Amino acid sequence: MAGPNGEMDWLTFGWTTDIGQYVTALTEPVDTILLGRKLAQGFIPHWASIPEAPGADKMNGSKKVVFTKTLTESVLDHTVLATGDLATEVNALKNQPGGDLIVYGGGTFVSSLIDAGLINEFHLFINPAALGNGMAIFGGLDTTRQLTLVQAKAFDCGIVVLQYKPKRD
Repeated sequence: MAGPNGEMDWLTFGWTTDIGQYVTALTEPVDTILLGRKLAQGFIPHWASIPEAPGADKMNGSKKVVFTKTLTESVLDHTVLATGDLATEVNALKNQPGGDLIVYGGGTFVSSLIDAGLINEFHLFINPAALGNGMAIFGGLDTTRQLTLVQAKAFDCGIVVLQYKPKRD
């Protein structure tokens, strides 16, 4: 999901209308974004700096929950901190009334969510690039996780999205 030093320069930009529509439909029911601390420190200011960009209203206006063990107070707009047990915090958010939750994490945060069985659905955006090394989204798992393919969709810009649900026993 990132290069060895967290580089994101491999991402495909110049999204086409079809992938823009997919992302809009995916994020429309979302009212809360979950983030790991490291990603949040760049993600939130980035979206705040481009308020006219497509999708910026959703990113900037949605409540953001930053999972952290080191921060004690949030200084970012529409942001609260989650400092307790990961499963307890996420399950409490899932049980609140409102829209969907979406995760934009870093490798460690997302891997922890996957390992704890807290992800209900994956939308994996496969960019036409091979990194060879770097941060892996599934790198921190202690056991194999079986997934069921829901949909595979190719977009005009070359990105393919694979939508999976975890197989539940």
